[in-house]
Amino acid sequence: MDEALLRSLTPSVLTVLVRRGADFASAEDAVQDALVEAVRVWPADPPRDAKGWLVTVAWRKFLDATRSDTARRRREDRIEEEPAPGPTPAADDTLQLYFLCAHPSLTPSSAVALTLRAVGGLTTRQIAQAYLVPEATMAQRISRAKRTVSGVRFDQPGDVATVLRVLYLVFNEGYSGDVDLAAEAIRLTRQLAAAINHPEVAGLLALMLLHHARRASRTAPDGSLVPLAEQDRTRWDTAAIAEGVRILQAALARDRLGEFQAQAAIAALHADAPTAGETDWVQIVEWYDELARLMDSPVVRLNRAVAVGEADGPRAGLAALAAIEDSLPRHTAAAAYLHERAGDLTTAARLYAEAAHKAPNLAERDYLTRRAARLNSRGGH
Repeated sequence: MDEALLRSLTPSVLTVLVRRGADFASAEDAVQDALVEAVRVWPADPPRDAKGWLVTVAWRKFLDATRSDTARRRREDRIEEEPAPGPTPAADDTLQLYFLCAHPSLTPSSAVALTLRAVGGLTTRQIAQAYLVPEATMAQRISRAKRTVSGVRFDQPGDVATVLRVLYLVFNEGYSGDVDLAAEAIRLTRQLAAAINHPEVAGLLALMLLHHARRASRTAPDGSLVPLAEQDRTRWDTAAIAEGVRILQAALARDRLGEFQAQAAIAALHADAPTAGETDWVQIVEWYDELARLMDSPVVRLNRAVAVGEADGPRAGLAALAAIEDSLPRHTAAAAYLHERAGDLTTAARLYAEAAHKAPNLAERDYLTRRAARLNSRGGH
């Protein structure tokens, strides 16, 4: 069973059902039922036209699920619209579906959560981690979003800002290594950049390219995490970096600064440094100041505190960190790093061990555990 094929076809099948009049929640359920049926049937009897098979089965599942007096009165009309047997024209509807999910009837946060779940394929747990909220809270948010759009015709696509937020979160989830979605997010953002002349679309594409350029160096051969300062910079994709910088410079020249352009500028400064020691941390702090003015985010303030620790010394970084709520994910890890830089190895080791227990993924947990063990060994503990 080709799970990648099923994942790639899901947005197109879902779009077909929505276009034919199915409300989003019912269409999503019908597509999921069709995928289950495909897993059961295809190994023994693979179809010649995978997308056409899924569209047909999903539409029938939708019809079966909408049995009621009202549905029966409309049954003949809907059956007439059932896709005819035969090859289905190939089309990539994924980006359009992102816009459809960003419906005006939804708040931006609900639209993002719904799209990540229905189109991006992320689990409720992964979306909750991205939003820094409990999984139960995110599950309720997604359920409310489905109820809100139930029965709504998706003829009013959402705005660019919401779609950019979705693409950014999908890329981040892929970049974390839990789910390989980063390349897909870049592909869709390229499509959007080609269709819309918008500086923040360009900023997001530049940011993705600059981060993705370092991907090969982010893990060691054994799968362990390699922090930015220790990465082999000869393995960075110089072509992707050059493209990202070129796109960023063109966006910044329009003098319409947005959060993605500011983040891309920070990534470009890291990419421009031949070695970690030559990183222009002073300018990075300045860009974090710009970013903080654009968005009130505790994550931005956390990253800025670490940058201050590099630019002005670890004690200055710890002072900046003290003003941030310590329940924030990775706060403990940042404190551990700054204490290590300040020479307080005992405190750093304790905080690294504590941060390991809070790590959102296995690679990060193992890295923090090794840091704690190394410092304990150096300290004679």
